[in-house]
Amino acid sequence: MDKPSPITLSLLDTINSPADLKRLGIPDLERLAGEIRARIIETVVKNGGHLAPSLGVVELTLALHRVFNAPQDQIIWDVGHQTYAHKLLTGRRERFHTLRQLGGISGFPKRAESPYDAFDTGHSSTSISAALGMAVAKRLKKEPGRVIAVIGDGSLTAGMAFEALNQAGYLDEDIIVVLNDNGMSIAPNVGALSKFMSRALSGKAYLTFRKDVERFLKGIPGFGRDLLDLARRSEESFKAFSTPGMLFEAFRFNYLGPVDGHRLERLVETFENLHNQQGPLLVHVLTTKGKGYAPAEEDPSHFHGVGASKPARPLASASAPPPPPPAPTYTEVFGRAMVELGQANPQIIAITAAMPEGTGLQYFAEAIPERFIDVGIAEQHAVTFAAGLASQGFRPVVAIYSTFMQRAFDQIVHDVCMTNLPVLFALDRGGIVGQDGCTHQGLLDLSFLRCVPNLSIMSPADEDELRHMLLTALHHDGPVALRYPRGRGPGAALSGPPRLLEWGKAEVRREGGDVALIAIGVGVQAALAAAEELAGQGVQAAVVNARFAKPLDEELICGLAQRCQRVVTVEENVAAGGFGAAVLECLAHRGLKGVAVKVVAVNDVFVEHGSQQELRALYGVDQAAVVKAALALMEA
Repeated sequence: MDKPSPITLSLLDTINSPADLKRLGIPDLERLAGEIRARIIETVVKNGGHLAPSLGVVELTLALHRVFNAPQDQIIWDVGHQTYAHKLLTGRRERFHTLRQLGGISGFPKRAESPYDAFDTGHSSTSISAALGMAVAKRLKKEPGRVIAVIGDGSLTAGMAFEALNQAGYLDEDIIVVLNDNGMSIAPNVGALSKFMSRALSGKAYLTFRKDVERFLKGIPGFGRDLLDLARRSEESFKAFSTPGMLFEAFRFNYLGPVDGHRLERLVETFENLHNQQGPLLVHVLTTKGKGYAPAEEDPSHFHGVGASKPARPLASASAPPPPPPAPTYTEVFGRAMVELGQANPQIIAITAAMPEGTGLQYFAEAIPERFIDVGIAEQHAVTFAAGLASQGFRPVVAIYSTFMQRAFDQIVHDVCMTNLPVLFALDRGGIVGQDGCTHQGLLDLSFLRCVPNLSIMSPADEDELRHMLLTALHHDGPVALRYPRGRGPGAALSGPPRLLEWGKAEVRREGGDVALIAIGVGVQAALAAAEELAGQGVQAAVVNARFAKPLDEELICGLAQRCQRVVTVEENVAAGGFGAAVLECLAHRGLKGVAVKVVAVNDVFVEHGSQQELRALYGVDQAAVVKAALALMEA
């Protein structure tokens, strides 16, 4: 009788910490890289996530953890969406299937999750600044260990990265910057720096030439090795002119590279050689975004961040009607409306900060390329650049995710609103965004924008209203923030061409005299559903779609509050300084007494990762929360 074949344990399943990598040779590390890619693909297909960025740095991650001694050596990942291999290697392998799920591991580094996560990240271009602070701290505390910042060439387009390089070179601190150069951020990189970084000699041609020379010199009998050492020393001065080393040497960094980011032997050798070197070092590593997964390599923009794959639907019978197409996302509706309005108005200019697909502006870029501008990962610059355009009679539309617009607050105040320039801020991902977690939830914008003089704030209840608000905002003589959520809307029909809405006016969606549900944005749908549920319990609730967080329709709101004497405000924003606070200020200003008010909003907390539906229920901003608040007022 044949003996059963022994069960072969995968190499990945034997790795419980980076220390386990030190016993592996290069062939085993290469095998491990393949297993890591397979595990990442398997998980992201189920859960969604940042696929292409994580696939591109597998060998780089292995080499860093093979040579350095984390967590004593601190590795800071810029943005952090490329850390899936890092998580698999640092004790989270068995929980990796919970990636981005409620109660599971985060899709970004989190210090509370693991001692190997040296710094919480989620926004770009922060790693060098944080690493420099840690390096100074180590010196002051006389602690051992190196500090390594891993930053992409896309993140290097932001001014903050250059501010940190400048300071690090001046201080001459022991810091290692690893430049992960894949020619991409989310979309292909733009700008003069990107062109400089991608010159032919910093790419495959240079590496191929270098390998050929090394092979030739090694083959010379007797003194080939001496010639090779001489060539390597000469190469350092040559690189200053033939590669981006010239730029980093100007910041007083010692530049090494470019290095093939998928050759483990070369990566390990490079990091071992610089392990004990002092002063600021920059290692230029060339990688392929999406490496090892052909669809992601061919279309890295599409596979930068992907949603979870849904199981295939059963085939419908011949007699069954085909299922209706899904409602378009708010982003799609915005992008299509921008093209329609841009073709009618030559003064409209579309601006993105490295996210044409993410903001829906790829449609505008295709249809009206001469008036589409991608500034790279530089939100502050995008806003002031738009101010310059607006000062000359154009109508710029700056489309940036809510969470990233936080970076440009000073430019909004000083460069746009102080001089009342007609810049339109299209804030995608306003409210709860889901699995990307606390760094990406757009829950602060109503609060930090409402305090700015001259700035008006609008938020649509559905997709159709988004189109009308876009046109209305473009006709307003002053700055406007148009805030809309992530994902699909309720499926409202797109009724004809966009039309102008009455400025500063709300609308009553449902009549009722017991309690007034005053909502904005996605809160309107929750309020309408709550009103229907309340009606079944004998409570007649009026529902107001506020449309404007600023200016408020004070006449409508105060009149309804006086009539009902009970008000519930509904929003997806933090409660402090948000829409509910605006309504309370309005009632106080009007001197209305005896009106009981409950604010349905997110309390003083950073919202974690999970599905939008789960998080709305968990943080009390869904239909059930509105019903609960209304019934509490009725019973008071």
